[in-house]
Amino acid sequence: MAEPGFGRFMKDHREFFNALAADGWRAVPGYVGVEENILSGRFDHPNKTGAVTRLSRWAAGASVEHPVSHDWCEEVFLVSGTLSIGTVSEETQLLEAGTYAVRPAHVEHGPFFTRDGCLMIEFLYYPPAV
Repeated sequence: MAEPGFGRFMKDHREFFNALAADGWRAVPGYVGVEENILSGRFDHPNKTGAVTRLSRWAAGASVEHPVSHDWCEEVFLVSGTLSIGTVSEETQLLEAGTYAVRPAHVEHGPFFTRDGCLMIEFLYYPPAV
């Protein structure tokens, strides 16, 4: 049951916990070498509502080969490691820890890869209904 203080976002109240613990990580379908740990929230994709805060951990050599877009907004902060925009054979920009991106829904982004691995925290949410 979501807490009422979060408004339309379906999030539960959780006090401090070890977000980097071994349990809670799962492979992201369709992305080899990429794991996620959902820290809070959930999506209701059929109704295009909800919000998720997650850690995204990319193993060394992981990549997303093609640009992607989705129905939700996202904010991404690179906590550690490096992430590159482009492909291994055609890198266009190297991103380092401390880098941040905010994207509205339906914005194409990528491809991406990481040579040494990286950890990101992502805030994902459906835009408010107009």
